[in-house]
Parts: sequence; structure tokens; C-alpha cells
Amino acid sequence: MKMDFLPLNSMKRIPLIFLLIPFLAVSQQSETEILEHREEHKTELLDTSNHMLSIEEINEFQGLNYFNFDSTFQLKATFTKDKGKKFEMPTSTNRLPIYRRYGYVDFIIDSVPCRLTAYQNIDLLKRDRKGFKNYLFIPYKDKTTRNETYGGGRFLDFKIPESAIALIDFNLAYNPYCAYSYRYSCPIPPDENILKVEIKAGEKIPHGH
Repeated sequence: MKMDFLPLNSMKRIPLIFLLIPFLAVSQQSETEILEHREEHKTELLDTSNHMLSIEEINEFQGLNYFNFDSTFQLKATFTKDKGKKFEMPTSTNRLPIYRRYGYVDFIIDSVPCRLTAYQNIDLLKRDRKGFKNYLFIPYKDKTTRNETYGGGRFLDFKIPESAIALIDFNLAYNPYCAYSYRYSCPIPPDENILKVEIKAGEKIPHGH
């Protein structure tokens, strides 16, 4: 991805999921809205004109898989801006996109204090596209990883909040395209974003995988 994940034969596409999933920290989504986003994601994924999946992969597709909507995973969090140096983020291939730490998101799950680092993609920042200058990226793993959820981790999109209090909604957690196709290059969540709790919300391992 030159943003979050890219097909290996195309390094210019902005993944459509960026356009489907609302930036976090804007407003709390209802269950109906979450379900609508999931259906839109499935539709885009299977649209042959998007070339997200090959015809063979579409024919073998058995459906997306999600935890039930759970409002307890719509959490108020504290956002701390703390920009770090640029670094090369490892991916599932030899591609090394440039990111920098932009800040931290702190929240509590089951009485356990948790922290996730939010990253800024430098290539995306350079592109003059409306809205993306405020885009941050949160890749993470948790105790469901490799069991109920994709082994490569899951992603959250995050908008730079206007205050220290933000909303983080794990019902919007989604898989990288590597979960559906070998043709993609996807970031690997850094060790600092491995949570010691179960996040039973958002997307699970796709059906048939």
C-alpha cells in the first residue's frame, strides 16, 4: 500500500475502504450504520470493475465474517499528539512505506489500560486529497489474532481529533486486503500495537479461510 495496503501490481490506488469507513473520532455510529458500512465494503470488494479481487477469488469468495455489533467497544479515548521520526513500516512483502508516529490513543477495556499508536502515512500526506491530510492509521493485534481474527492484524482509520478526547470504535476494525488475496502488500502492526486484551468487535477471519 502506499497508504495502507496496495495490490502488488498497482502502487497508486487508494483503497476504497478509506471511502467506505468513516474516520473515527467524528461521531458514534449506530448499529444500522455499522451494518450498512459492512454491506458497502462487501459490495465494493466483489465489484469486478474495482479489480480488488480476481475473478477466481470472487468465485471462491464465501463471505465476510464479523463479530456482532457491540456498543461496549465504542470507547472514549484520550489522544496525545507526539510526533516521531519517519520510519519504514514492515509489510507482508519487501515494500517499506514511510510512516511516522503522530500520537497515542489511550483507553480502557475490561479495566485494562490500553494504548495504541496512531501513524501518519507520509506518501498520503503529500497527496493533495481532501480530508486525507487529517488521516491517521492504527494497525493492531490483540488476543483474538490468529484465533478468531486475521493473523496479520486488523486496521482502524482515525481522524486527528480536535480535542484530547476522541472516540475509538472497534466495530469498524477491518482486515487488510491480504486477508482476501495474495496479490496485496499490507503493513504489519508494530509490536507497540499488540494489545493484551481481546477485541471481540469488527471483522473476523473471512469465511472459508
